[in-house]
Amino acid sequence: MLKILQTIIHYSLHFLVPGLIAYTFFRALWQKTWLIMLATMLVDLDHLLANPIFDPNRCSIGYHPLHSKIAIIIYVFMVFYKPLTIIAIGLLLHMLTDYQDCLWMHLI
Repeated sequence: MLKILQTIIHYSLHFLVPGLIAYTFFRALWQKTWLIMLATMLVDLDHLLANPIFDPNRCSIGYHPLHSKIAIIIYVFMVFYKPLTIIAIGLLLHMLTDYQDCLWMHLI
């Protein structure tokens, strides 16, 4: 039951929350903003460098290069550079989503 709840929360954070953020804060261009934030899921391509590629018991944060603490710090600074703000928000939301998976590992 907890695994199902984790999955629902995970994919809601990946797909629905970016849409809500886009609609709330970038209403004039919310669809384009949402698509840009969804495109930040390409950051998961760094999972292809891992062996195995997918491990449900592995915390992505700190393991994959684009999920590292240094990368997250760069994403935070990107928020303040206007042309990259939406991308940065998408990346940070992605990191938050993956981090909550790490917290679930202790519950399940």
